[in-house]
Parts: sequence; C-alpha cells; structure tokens
Amino acid sequence: MDRSIRLGVSSCLVGHNVRYDGGHKRNAYVADTLAAFFEFVPVCPEVECGLGVPRQAMRLTGDPAAPRLMTIHADLDLTDRMRAYCARRVSELAGENLCGYIFKSKSPSSGMARVKVYPEKGPPSMTGVGLFARAFMDRFPLLPVEEEGRLNDARLRENFIERVFTLARYRDLLAGLGLDEQGRESADAGEGRPGRRARTGQLTAFHAAHKYLLMSHSPKIAGEMGRLTARAASLADEELIPEYQRLLVSAMALQATPAKHVNVLQHILGYFKTQLTPDEKAEALDLFERYRAGQTPLVVPMTLVSHFVRKYDTAALKNQWYLQPHPKELMLRNHV
Repeated sequence: MDRSIRLGVSSCLVGHNVRYDGGHKRNAYVADTLAAFFEFVPVCPEVECGLGVPRQAMRLTGDPAAPRLMTIHADLDLTDRMRAYCARRVSELAGENLCGYIFKSKSPSSGMARVKVYPEKGPPSMTGVGLFARAFMDRFPLLPVEEEGRLNDARLRENFIERVFTLARYRDLLAGLGLDEQGRESADAGEGRPGRRARTGQLTAFHAAHKYLLMSHSPKIAGEMGRLTARAASLADEELIPEYQRLLVSAMALQATPAKHVNVLQHILGYFKTQLTPDEKAEALDLFERYRAGQTPLVVPMTLVSHFVRKYDTAALKNQWYLQPHPKELMLRNHV
C-alpha cells in the first residue's frame, strides 16, 4: 500500500493503562504483530466519556436488546452519559478513514458480542453488545470488525485481515476516481479526475484483479459482481459504486474454506494445461487434495501455483490479489 491503513482499536489492547483497575489488557498480536502493518486509532469509551482511572467496575443490566450501563457497587446509571459520548465519538471517527476495528471482548462498552447482561434476578445472559461497539457497528455496518479473542482463531484472523486490506485497496480506487463511497464526486477531487469511461475501466480492472480472491470467499457473489461490472458503463456512479461496495464487503465477510480455495486453485491451474508436464500437474493436484484434507497449509499449494505464474510468465494471473492479498510476514496462510 502507498499509505498506512488505519484501524480503530480498544486502547487497553495496545497497552494503555485505562482499565477500571488502572491496568491494561495488552494483546501481543495486536500491539506487536499488527502494529507493524497498521496505524492504530486507540479509543477508550470509559475514559473518553469522562470517567477516571481507576473507577468503579461496570456491567450491562436489564434487557439485552437495550441494556443499561450500571456501576456494580454504587448502582450508578451511566447509560445516558455513555450513549451521548458514543453518538459524538462515532461521528468523529467518520473522519478517521478507518478500514476496520478491533474491540475488547466482554467489555460492557466495547464487546462486539457475547457480553454478559445481568437481569434483576437469575444468572446473566451472554447475548449483550457493548454500548460503544453497538453504536460503532450501527454507524459503520460495512466495516470489518473483530475482537482480540477471536483473532486467536487462525481462520477468523485471516478473514479479518483480508477484509481490511481489500477495503483499503477499494478506498484507494475510489480516491483515484475522485469519488466517495456513495459514488458522488469527493470534496478533494482534483481537476485530473478521470472521465466516465476511464472510471468504468478502472473499476473493471479492480474487479478483475480481485476475481479469484472474491471467488475464494463467495463464488455466488463474485458472479453477481462480474455481472454488475459488465454493465457498469450503463449505470450512474451513484448507482454503481454503492452496489459494488455492498457486494464486495458482503463477499469478503464470508469465510474462505478449503473447498472454495481448491475450486479457485483448480481454476488457476487451468491456465497452465498446455504447459505443465504430467508430473507437475499431478504434484499440484496432490497438494490441492492434501490441503483440502487438512494435511498441509494453504501456503504450500499457493507457493507452487505462484511458481507456475512466474515460470510461465502468465500475464492474466500476475496481478491477481488472491496470490498475495496481505503481507507474507503475517503468515496468515500457514495454518492447517
């Protein structure tokens, strides 16, 4: 990328001492590994809404669909104060060009799912959403979001990072077209904004370069996107751009699976049907099946396919983001 990719993140996850007890919940993967590739915008709703450090512990109570934020010991209701802060803060974050957010799990303000909600009587339910997380996701429904705990799952981690990088590339495309996400001319669009035909061509090229990455997440939606770009020239920007983004985000939100990856790898192998020796083809197909069976990580067949692309100088595949959708250093395709 030619610019840094910005992610919102719960401040405690990057080591800020903002917890109710004066401590933090520093997450090494977030604070060390991901920090090398992303620019973080730390947020602590409790501190930023004016509560001190240390402070009384809080929890969600009442109706899980509309919970109250209460202190545990003094039974102080902080709901209205937090909601007013959330409305203000999410509006501010709209100007931060975030490509995703990493929330603190289980937090009554920042947990994105499975937060405890305490009824008047009986055990708590695990169906709550933190007040700030809810406000953020309602305001930015298309942004990739995750919790630090779920990033321990290799497939969820890979899916989140792929979504973030893909959205960042799409944002770069829109900036180059001089358009905002609604297909309107952006405020900073210069005189060199490309014409209608050039804009259509660049969107088509973007889609072509992401074709196999999209297929690995959703062959169905990838097909819809292909049909949409095929008639892009007949659509107004205000109709085309929001619909393309909706489909892009919807496709990438679905997890890639071994079966879908093997389908894509077989499509790619078809480009070499007249060039590979029988032994090379047999080796590739064997690796595909070993990956499908969970005996080898995706990086193994991917390395072989990438070798074929370089060896045979296959122009149609050189620009496919599927072959390297994120930095190799993150090793997201090395899990079984």
